[in-house]
Amino acid sequence: MKHTISVLVENKPGVLARIAGMFSGRGFNIKSLTVGETEDPDVSRMTIVVGGDDAVLDQVNKQLNKLIDVNKVIDMTKEKFIERQLALIKVSVTPSNRAEVMLVAEVYKAKIVDIGQKTFTVEATGGEDKIDALVSFLKPFGIKEMVRTGAVALSREYQKEEPKK
Repeated sequence: MKHTISVLVENKPGVLARIAGMFSGRGFNIKSLTVGETEDPDVSRMTIVVGGDDAVLDQVNKQLNKLIDVNKVIDMTKEKFIERQLALIKVSVTPSNRAEVMLVAEVYKAKIVDIGQKTFTVEATGGEDKIDALVSFLKPFGIKEMVRTGAVALSREYQKEEPKK
């Protein structure tokens, strides 16, 4: 199972290395990791996607909470949240398929951010499934280069409770 964890940490040198070291030292695999400054310049938010069962997640949470520079650990998996990725995809184009590549980008609400004689660079944001689908539609044209961010996530303001049975 995939778990998304949001970790608020002190924005100081070495914090990322200590957290990544905690994961590797305990044999936990990080599927995705993104880090960025928050609205408070002294605090960074790490969005970490980890694979494993609930026991693994429980261990990860306990270990993260022990680290000095960690302010808060939030298991996003247990609440409603918004998750996005960013992808930049450089696709081969020819005069005969340029319009088709543009149409695929438009269908996925992606942007063409660079146009060259032989390539288009497509920028897309969305959930993992959307990015995966866009990549699969662009593959037949020839993907020259691609880079994807990991997930970034924020909890939704409205957290409707599930009805009790």
